[in-house]
Amino acid sequence: MDPLQRMAALNPTKKAFSLFDEFKKFAFKGNVIDLAVGVIIGAAFGAIVKSMVDNILMPLIALILPGDKGYLAWEYRGIAYGKFIGEVINFLLVALALFLFIVKFLGWLMKSKKEEAAEPPPLTKDQELLTEIRDLLKKQEGAGPTPGGAETR
Repeated sequence: MDPLQRMAALNPTKKAFSLFDEFKKFAFKGNVIDLAVGVIIGAAFGAIVKSMVDNILMPLIALILPGDKGYLAWEYRGIAYGKFIGEVINFLLVALALFLFIVKFLGWLMKSKKEEAAEPPPLTKDQELLTEIRDLLKKQEGAGPTPGGAETR
């Protein structure tokens, strides 16, 4: 077969639309949208924590260990360790928040839901009566025939 005919047989527009349809199915699944929302909220939370570290915590630390420009000027032989300390504190605060939310809060929530699912619902009045009737019938069958030879029903 001629290479041009092979290229024409591939039908690139059909393959492009097929790829687009697959992507659309993937992108609009609930999990992908939830993940995207989580990433956006996480980025916003990261910005809030970074602002708190840069504008509140590190200036408070800089009051204890003064420098010309606060913690930004902390250097040792050209290595700006003040900025590094700020980033480490930022990371630790984000990690702590994630740990508290994901491990502790969601773990507690999942555990409580599992306990709720483990408990059977209470019996209704009809179910209680049927259970009593069943137990009485089993008890009566277990007693066997009456002494006169006739069974009671």
